[in-house]
Amino acid sequence: MYLPRVTPLLTLCGLVVAVQSSNSSSVTGDSRCGQYMCVKATVNETTVQYALSSTGSRTAGWMGIGFGSQMDNTQMVIMWSNSDGSITLSQRLGDGHNLPRVDSSPDRVATLVEAESSTLTSNTTFTFTVDTTNATTQRIIFGFGSTNPGSSSVDADLAEHISYGSFDLNLNGNITSRDPLESYERMLIAHAILCILGFLLFLPFGSLLARYLRTFTPKWYTGHWISQFALAGPLITVGFALGVQGVSLQHVPHLDDDHQKWGAGIFVLYLAQCAIGAFIHWVKPKKRLGRPPQNYFHAVLGLIVIGLSFYQVRTGYVSEWPNTTGRGTVANGANIVWYIWVVLLPVLYLAGLAFLPKQYRQEANARKERINSDENLMNLVPQHYHD
Repeated sequence: MYLPRVTPLLTLCGLVVAVQSSNSSSVTGDSRCGQYMCVKATVNETTVQYALSSTGSRTAGWMGIGFGSQMDNTQMVIMWSNSDGSITLSQRLGDGHNLPRVDSSPDRVATLVEAESSTLTSNTTFTFTVDTTNATTQRIIFGFGSTNPGSSSVDADLAEHISYGSFDLNLNGNITSRDPLESYERMLIAHAILCILGFLLFLPFGSLLARYLRTFTPKWYTGHWISQFALAGPLITVGFALGVQGVSLQHVPHLDDDHQKWGAGIFVLYLAQCAIGAFIHWVKPKKRLGRPPQNYFHAVLGLIVIGLSFYQVRTGYVSEWPNTTGRGTVANGANIVWYIWVVLLPVLYLAGLAFLPKQYRQEANARKERINSDENLMNLVPQHYHD
């Protein structure tokens, strides 16, 4: 009974890192993504073509990149679309955290590639070329603004970016396969596998174990805490830490998108759930006339954590992985396994609720026995101690 439950989740772990390849040809260059935009560099004999494309999460007001590691004194190319369908390409020079000023004599002149650009709201792409520098790695800073400048002038004022970051582009890389994986990508894969095992395997297994076995053996609690704390705890904690470190390696802000924010929140809820479970087990009310409210809260919170984990895993492989790495969508097999598990698990849990009447009868009998035991103990006490 245990192995069939493990198999779908292990399969999902493998599918998380399976990326569909759109073609088998090898192109020299690299691509990386932030929360709202991706940057793709394609190297030709004498030029490098850069394509700045929105991920579709927010409407692109403007997008830009800079050739360096910081804002100050970095040459930038900033682009936006205009109401007449044209695209403005503005080359600027970073001035600290002030508005970059127009650069009238850049080291490399950027040329708009209209044929490779698109101003469609759902698929905004701005493409330009610059001369090559024979460098094998290019450090890039990027910025994404959601407010259009409203002017086609190259010196138009720009509203502050809502997302920014930096990364290295491997100009000698294979832009389609991009093997081997970069260090931050390996870390994100490990993060995904550990969190899936912790949140979607051992947490549900511990819940099902409690639901099915508590009416048959008092040892159910041992298996419950081992599964949900001793096994799930290290996996979840290390998985969460790897996710944090993976973001750090990308040199982008933390908690910068919904997946990261929900991940931090779910991790805190899991820690709270463990603390509540320990409190319930070790701190017993002296006079228990019924099931304490914290027991119900513990059960409901546990189900909420598992439910949110399903949502979190899905956003991880549907949007976070392709948007962050630029490697494309995860194979559809991940969707199939996710749908099977998200349906099967509630069915198994609801079926286990059939044991609730038996559980309540056992708990009521235990309370009666405890009350009778207390009364018998009082009867054994000499009468003068009652007076």
